[in-house]
Amino acid sequence: MTTLTITALTKDFKGTSVLKGIDLSMRSGEFVSLLGPSGCGKTTLLRCIAGLESPTTGTIEIAGEDVTRLPPERRHLGMMFQSYALFPHMSVRENVRFGLRMAGDRSRAEQRELAGRALERVRMGHLADRMPAQLSGGQQQRVALARAIAFEPRVLLLDEPLSNLDARLREDMQVELKELHHTLGLTTVFVTHDQEEAMSLSDRIVLMNAGVIEQEGDPSDLYSAPRTPFAADFIGAANLLPATRAGAIATVDGTSIRLPMTGAGPDGAGQVVLRQEDLRLAPTVGADAPLDVEVVARVYRGADVVYIVSLAGTRLRVVRPRHEEQIDEGKAGLGWREGAVQWIGAA
Repeated sequence: MTTLTITALTKDFKGTSVLKGIDLSMRSGEFVSLLGPSGCGKTTLLRCIAGLESPTTGTIEIAGEDVTRLPPERRHLGMMFQSYALFPHMSVRENVRFGLRMAGDRSRAEQRELAGRALERVRMGHLADRMPAQLSGGQQQRVALARAIAFEPRVLLLDEPLSNLDARLREDMQVELKELHHTLGLTTVFVTHDQEEAMSLSDRIVLMNAGVIEQEGDPSDLYSAPRTPFAADFIGAANLLPATRAGAIATVDGTSIRLPMTGAGPDGAGQVVLRQEDLRLAPTVGADAPLDVEVVARVYRGADVVYIVSLAGTRLRVVRPRHEEQIDEGKAGLGWREGAVQWIGAA
């Protein structure tokens, strides 16, 4: 069953086109991330779904109902934004109850019951009588999430809700969001610029660029089969090399370096895609590392080490586990995992 359908949606601000004909549908219970850099239109799209912005053209349907011109309070949506917007003079329980109270369609006893249930779901029931100032950032985030789910919305909208948390807490909250989604089965639209966040949480990723959908699919599809240079570079920060393809072999432009391609593709100009973790770096050139490169720098990241190497004047990044033999700066050999060399033809 389709819960959310967006058709030919555009949005202009003072003559500038921010959304350029978005078509998107979401199945009931699906977790979809709108991913992209700042200014790509993902938050504007979310605000149009929420009713906080009016689209210039196009339609938005929720559960078969055209809500394009309905105010936010009539769309039956749960919303949580980067700023948690908790009322400092209200207790945790009253913050969660606020939306239910404003809706005015439930008794006070039912409002308190729903608020309490939502707080238990985010493991905050024991702090229901505290004030927001007495909570940590992560606890405030949970309260805001409880408020968003308290009235059992048709769609849950999340606009970069984890961006204010430190790295460790952000990882913990990703797990909690995943578990909560599995438990509640809410159709969820999640906006983020963090590709790792989108990869870990989503059933489907919608990658946006300059007001259009660049590519969409499940996380593994976007990672393993990018269709554009932008998609390859944004999802996983791949190494891209201009090349010319003939059959199953691509020759890197300006060199004699020949690389075997993965999958079919048209002959002609394009780019080779080499994922950092799919490359092999060895102290010397050999059968598994046939290309001459120079190691120019390395960056220790704890779990792994990133090596910056120069191949025919082009800088590439290679990721190796920290427990593998350290390779010093200077001459080295470069290879790749079988089947790892991808191809993107010129548009």
